[in-house]
Amino acid sequence: MRIALPSTGKDLNSIVDSRFGRALYFVFVDVEGKEIKKFEAYENPAYNAFGGAGIQASQFVANKGANVVISPSIGPNSFGLLIQVGIKIYSCPFGISIKQAVEMFLEGKLNEFKAPFGPGFGRGRGWRGGWGRGPW
Repeated sequence: MRIALPSTGKDLNSIVDSRFGRALYFVFVDVEGKEIKKFEAYENPAYNAFGGAGIQASQFVANKGANVVISPSIGPNSFGLLIQVGIKIYSCPFGISIKQAVEMFLEGKLNEFKAPFGPGFGRGRGWRGGWGRGPW
């Protein structure tokens, strides 16, 4: 099984990034049974995307062969694409390491996402302007 996690760094002690589509890195952990066999870290090609970072990150994760994604939150576009290609998505607490998240998953302590959780963490979440003043 191959598990993908958004990460702030390139190793198992890095913190799971709360932003899926705009995470700095993705760490892919290969497990057999209840044991971590190996891991690989890649820069997220969608990190600086102008738009559609969640979709691009999801495609990247799928192309790298992930069966499972573990993330504290995931937006609706990422959620839809990952589910469509058969990747299961599990939630984990904020602020834990990649290794802790994988261990919690292997121990059955994480819940599967049944719906997106959290907004898209794009470069703006509003009408324009970005200062929370609405469209005027």
